[in-house]
Amino acid sequence: MNEFKEIYKYRELLKTNIKKDIRGKYKASFLGVLWSFINPLLQVLVYAIVFPYIMRVQTPNYLIFLICGIIPWTWFTYSLSNGTTSITNNANLIKKVYFPREILPISIVTSGLVNFLISCIIILIFVLLGGVGLSWHLVFLPLIALCQYVFTLAIVFLLSAFNVYVKDVEYMVVFLLNIFFYATPILYSVDMFNGSWLAWIFKLNPMAHFINAYRDIFYVHQIPQINNLVIILGICAVVLVICYGVFNKFEKRFAEEV
Repeated sequence: MNEFKEIYKYRELLKTNIKKDIRGKYKASFLGVLWSFINPLLQVLVYAIVFPYIMRVQTPNYLIFLICGIIPWTWFTYSLSNGTTSITNNANLIKKVYFPREILPISIVTSGLVNFLISCIIILIFVLLGGVGLSWHLVFLPLIALCQYVFTLAIVFLLSAFNVYVKDVEYMVVFLLNIFFYATPILYSVDMFNGSWLAWIFKLNPMAHFINAYRDIFYVHQIPQINNLVIILGICAVVLVICYGVFNKFEKRFAEEV
C-alpha cells in the first residue's frame, strides 16, 4: 500500500511522463502523431500482399483479420522496446531527483495503451469499410485491454530492472520479439494447428489469447473466452506482483548502476 500511496503522491509526474511519451515520440517529424497510424498500416499492407497472394493463405477479410492482430502487437512491442530502457534512458534524472522509479515503466505502458485505443479507430474503419460491421461485443474491449496491460507491465518491470545491471537485455528483447511475433497468431489463425502439438504452445502464449479475443469482438462478432481471460488476468496479476517485487528490490541501486 505504501508503494501505491507513493505513486499517487507523484501522480502529476506520471501524467506528465505519459503526455511526454505520447507527444514526444514523433515530435520532430513532419507527420507527427499520424505515424502511430501509418506504421501499422504499412505493416498490414506488406503482409496483406505477401500472405494471401504469395503464401496462398485463405482467410476471409484477411485485411481485417490481420489488422486485429497488428494493432495490439504494436502496443506490446512498443511497451517492451521502450519500457526495457526506461530506467537507463533517464539516468540523469534518476541521479539528480528522487521519485518513485516505477513511474517510468508505468508511463511507457500506459502511453502505449492510449496509442492503442486511438489506433482502434483504424480497426473500426476497416471493419466498416470491409462490410464486417460493428457489434455489441465491443463492450469486452476494456477487459481484454486490461489483461494485456497487466501482462505487459509485469514484463516491463522485470526487463527494465534487469537492463540496469545487464545492458545486453535491451538487445535480447529486440531479437526475442522478432521470434515471438511468428510464434503468435498474428499472420495466421490458431485453427490451422488444431490437433497438433503446436496448439499447446499457443495456449501457453498470453498474447495469442489476447489477439484471438480482439478478433472475436472486432472480426468474428462473438463473446471472447471470458473464462480464459479471467484466469490469465489472475495469473498475470500474480506475476505482476512478483515482477514488481523484483523491480522494487533492484531499484535501491539504480542510481549507482545507471
